[in-house]
Amino acid sequence: MIKIAVMGDTESIKGFASVGLDIFPCDREDEASALFKKIENAGYGVIYITERLAELLKKEIEKTDKQLSPSVVPIPGVSRNNGIGTDMLKAAVEKAVGSDIIFNK
Repeated sequence: MIKIAVMGDTESIKGFASVGLDIFPCDREDEASALFKKIENAGYGVIYITERLAELLKKEIEKTDKQLSPSVVPIPGVSRNNGIGTDMLKAAVEKAVGSDIIFNK
């Protein structure tokens, strides 16, 4: 079974514990990088991360994109969302199929 982690501010992620996911609260931005590395090295197959932290950890996430696992998926938090999750989804689709088939106008 694939282990799933959720990383973000406490308010945004505490509900994920009720469905059995491992939560990793990070309310201080200066601790985000170290916590992400800890989760990344703990054998998780999927890491959900709030958009605010995903933006802070963009370089670290780009490194994991070159690996098979873990898959890092940005999710909206309760505040300070910036649309990075949509942007990353768009880039992944373009990479997979060679063109923008979702947001093509």
